[in-house]
Amino acid sequence: MIAVASLTIALGQRFYSQPQLAIGKTAPQTIIAPTDASVEDTEATEAKQQQARKDVNRFVMIDPQVQAATQQKLQRMFDQGNRIRKLAGGLPYLKTSDFTIATQQSLRKLSDAEWQTIQTDILKQSKAIGKNSQRIKRLQLTAGKNPVQQKVIQAIQAYLRRQPSADFSSFLRTVQESRQAYQTASSALQDATFVDSKFQFDPALLDWSDASWKQVQATLSKIVDRMLAQGISPGLPEASLSQAINLQVQGSLPANTQTTAKNLLQLALQPNLVPDVTRIQEAAEKSANEVPPQMITIRKDAVILYGGEKIERSQFLLLEHFGLSERRTNWIGLLIFGVGMAVVVISISRLLLALNPQWRRRDDVLVLLLALSTPLLIMLKIPVPNLSMIGILTSTFYGSPVAILITAGLGGLLPVGMVLGLKQWLPSLLGGLLAAMVAGRLRSREEQALLGLLIGLLQGITYGLIGLLTGGVSYTLVTEMGVQALLGVIWSVAAIGLSPYLEQFFDLAPTIRLLELANPNRPLLKRLAAEAPGTFQHTIFVANLAEAAARELGCNVELVRTGTLYHDIGKMHDPMGFIENQMGGVNKHDLIDDPWESAKIIKKHVTEGIVMAKKARLPKAVRAFIPEHQGTMAIAYFHYRAQQRAQQDASKVVKDIDFCYDGPAPQSRETGIVMLADSCEAALRSLKDATPEVANNMIQKILRARWQDGQLANSNLSREDLSQIGKTFLQVWQQSNHQRISYPK
Repeated sequence: MIAVASLTIALGQRFYSQPQLAIGKTAPQTIIAPTDASVEDTEATEAKQQQARKDVNRFVMIDPQVQAATQQKLQRMFDQGNRIRKLAGGLPYLKTSDFTIATQQSLRKLSDAEWQTIQTDILKQSKAIGKNSQRIKRLQLTAGKNPVQQKVIQAIQAYLRRQPSADFSSFLRTVQESRQAYQTASSALQDATFVDSKFQFDPALLDWSDASWKQVQATLSKIVDRMLAQGISPGLPEASLSQAINLQVQGSLPANTQTTAKNLLQLALQPNLVPDVTRIQEAAEKSANEVPPQMITIRKDAVILYGGEKIERSQFLLLEHFGLSERRTNWIGLLIFGVGMAVVVISISRLLLALNPQWRRRDDVLVLLLALSTPLLIMLKIPVPNLSMIGILTSTFYGSPVAILITAGLGGLLPVGMVLGLKQWLPSLLGGLLAAMVAGRLRSREEQALLGLLIGLLQGITYGLIGLLTGGVSYTLVTEMGVQALLGVIWSVAAIGLSPYLEQFFDLAPTIRLLELANPNRPLLKRLAAEAPGTFQHTIFVANLAEAAARELGCNVELVRTGTLYHDIGKMHDPMGFIENQMGGVNKHDLIDDPWESAKIIKKHVTEGIVMAKKARLPKAVRAFIPEHQGTMAIAYFHYRAQQRAQQDASKVVKDIDFCYDGPAPQSRETGIVMLADSCEAALRSLKDATPEVANNMIQKILRARWQDGQLANSNLSREDLSQIGKTFLQVWQQSNHQRISYPK
């Protein structure tokens, strides 16, 4: 009831001062303005400002990076063309006094069949060319129907007449090498691949002179600079870009190079005009600031609204200004909200018990305080609700399912009971849910800090998207996004800072705290290692056994390991009273020679351990391992010694209570596992050169004894669990008791 009442009062602020004459309601009577008034309609002003921001010129600027990238892309194309031209070989490859450039081009472009025909006839006539002019005529007739071949034949005829004694084998070899190079380059033309696309050069590229190719490269670089300086807009139709390229190329390059030049430019050029965000924002804010306030003016004794008329926004603002809107508490609405709150609280409480059977009354108090902090902070005009902080804290303390339930429940109630805008509520809710889902799995404060950055980023982006959908881009929106992200990070930092204090005050043992307590540099553990080294080594081995078993059974591994490390700290009250610390020296109990006194020393390690743990402010969950790992077991050895003394001395009375631990027996699976690990550790350590069968028999014997003694009755451990625990203990023993080779002496 306290939770329902306090949450209803804190979250139901919407119902405390509701106007009876609100927008959309019907006026019961005609209302007159008592005085002159001029009231600003802030929503209308904001709408005008938003429209002014949208109507501002979309200034653009040239992106210098695009120009550099375009030139680099064009240069890569030039490099590809250079490689292909290099494959084809240079022109001329014969003396121009014997064969013109055009003839040499035709020679290497002939098909293999055409060249073979000409070559065969040339070889037949090369020795008799000066003696038999009829053969030359037949040679000419071979290609008489092909104008290109006709010109080649004529050039060869002229060459043969001028050089009747020339070495035609050298001539033919030179031509053949050039033809092969040309064919290789022609094939490469079909495979020229670029970074952004596949591009095929015009085959005429191979016939251009070096001077023409250099002219093309220089001219295209200038055209690119010129067109980019003028600016190319994103979304420019390809037809328009092609038209601009045609105008630039025409008259600048020879006709036979223009096709390739246009293709290169079409592929290389890209839009380089980008929004000038700074100028746009400055102009938008200037335009918005120039919008005059939208005022609603009325004269004294003028009618604000007539009876029976539906109230519009402008009329409501005037009523609010004059205090005539009749604001009062909406008791019916508040009552309905309270009933809904009761349903939500009861439902969440039952779900919490189902998710966490160990839920305590103090956990209810903590969750209630966290929930009440949210409306309180909103009342203090904090612009961002602290749902991300609540998500981190509850997930860290109770796990993700509980945190999601609490965060979603509180987040869902906020807009119902409080006046909260979408941009204020939704980013915080999403940040809180992210925190609830992730924080419970984190294992260090550093990881929590990183989560805080992610939460801030999510909240900022969400705020920006809502702003874009509702009002468009503005300088103000960017600033507000930054504030939203920063506050998301701040709430995460607040959660990290509050966590240690809440852990202490509400006796919580989250994973992060357990890991910190398990650090061997903690004061109690350092003392244990220094003052009772044998006990410390015993503790480490017990922790290994218990941790492995807990992992197999799906228990809280961190709690088991931390609880095990502290379960025997009480032995520091008298380290030499325990055999593991005697290092083979004199047994203190032999000197005492009093089983009753020895039993007190042994039992005292539990009571003293609890005192030490409370003084060190260890969580109750960790302190529970100190008494429960011994349960109510008998201190068998000294009990037996006492019985022997009693038989010899009738005045001695043996009471079982003097030789049994005070308990309680294990109350959880975790403490039950540690009891079994502690019992098995000494027995396993005593085995030398034992087989796995022997070790397993000993383990099973100890487990059965604890089960039959009733020590595990309240631990929720089943017989199947004991079987798995026994297998795990045996595996750990085998891993630590492996065989070693014998080193030579």
